[in-house]
Amino acid sequence: MAKVQKIFACTSCGASSPRWEGKCSSCGEWNTLQEEVIMKETPKEKQKKMWKGAGRKVKEKAKPKHITKIETGNTQRRETHDKELNRVLGGGIVSGSIVLIGGEPGIGKSTLMLQLALSLDAKILYISGEESEEQIKMRADRLGTRTSDCYIMSETNLTNSLMQAQILEPDLLVVDSIQTLTSPHIESPPGSVSQVRECASELQRFAKESNIPVFIIGHINKDGAIAGPKLLEHIVDVVLQFEGDRNYTHRILRTIKNRFGSTAELGIYEMQGTGLRQVSNPSELLLSQKEEDLSGSAIAATLEGARPMLIEAQALVSTAVYSSPQRSATGFDLRRLGMLLAVLEKRCGFQFGSNDVFLNIAGGLKVNDPAIDLAIICSLISSLEDVALPSNICFAGEIGLSGEIRSVQRIDQRIQEANRLGFEQIYISKYNMKGVDPSRFDLEIIPLAKVEELYRHLFE
Repeated sequence: MAKVQKIFACTSCGASSPRWEGKCSSCGEWNTLQEEVIMKETPKEKQKKMWKGAGRKVKEKAKPKHITKIETGNTQRRETHDKELNRVLGGGIVSGSIVLIGGEPGIGKSTLMLQLALSLDAKILYISGEESEEQIKMRADRLGTRTSDCYIMSETNLTNSLMQAQILEPDLLVVDSIQTLTSPHIESPPGSVSQVRECASELQRFAKESNIPVFIIGHINKDGAIAGPKLLEHIVDVVLQFEGDRNYTHRILRTIKNRFGSTAELGIYEMQGTGLRQVSNPSELLLSQKEEDLSGSAIAATLEGARPMLIEAQALVSTAVYSSPQRSATGFDLRRLGMLLAVLEKRCGFQFGSNDVFLNIAGGLKVNDPAIDLAIICSLISSLEDVALPSNICFAGEIGLSGEIRSVQRIDQRIQEANRLGFEQIYISKYNMKGVDPSRFDLEIIPLAKVEELYRHLFE
């Protein structure tokens, strides 16, 4: 007979404890232990409930192989029609991989996965625990894509879902979402730590044994992290974050973890009435359209993974109304903004102590590239002096604490992107000039060493 047991599971790390504790002994978080009921089964009972056994794609019992005898021909990537998704995955879908896609409700995760299922030239099984089959069909009609090899199944029982997947033998399995699935082996509500952990482990075993790639959609909590234990992100092979501002139409697919490629890649989409459209040229989308030059605006040449982009940094410096000046940054690290303000005060003599400073990266993009420091500096000085910068110049350089302009990586790609978009000048560090051939580009390259030189070039 099955033995019922109660445990206390941590919602942060997934660690379990036989009794309640105020502080998790594993991750150190407070008030994260929740009571859950699990079902311990004997080996005979567990064998009766196994989903494995029907499909011919299931691998035989694992045996060790010499590395020179392992063939890689069956693990080639499958490219999709979505170039942005191929980029963040590292070139395509790897056989037997398990991919987790997280994002806020309504951001477009289900739309992205349904578009993939409807456009891929393969047999797809789309399992949804949140929508009925009729609702998914209505959304598919709105997307306007047709295929005869996409199968829809509305089910929350994981065992039944995997049994149908074994019978159908699809080339790709999509699960929407992990928080709605339940395993009959555990007596806990859907979305609990034990259920999410057990369902993720079963899906991982299914993907590795059947060599079928699995895409899992996951919700995020109020802190912006994927809901469930942190163990969920360690189980899967790839973690993608689908994010965007509801006030803008574009969406960003960012790589958080990737065992088969780079974690610095970025995919950009535009939300339309007929679904998500791939944005092949994000610079034109992120640069604001304006007819006249305004103060406080500067263009930065940045890199997201292997993709060069030009983004606009906007700054507003005004006299502080209250005794304590405000410092606000959207899409940029607030602590780094404070460092750049200190450099301007110490090295160039600008007084920002009595001014409110507001900084915004246009388009709702969050940027961590230090190469945009030079553009941030120029936008701050431009707003303080109320002098507009020409719209045909851009910047790429990191600012040091002593006011020097430091070199940045892959400067050739940044210059080439600025040249392609019609910019006439680009300001970079003089230490980046080694190995750069100015004759290859139509724009003028201006090397600088210190922030004082930048001020003399643009504002004197």
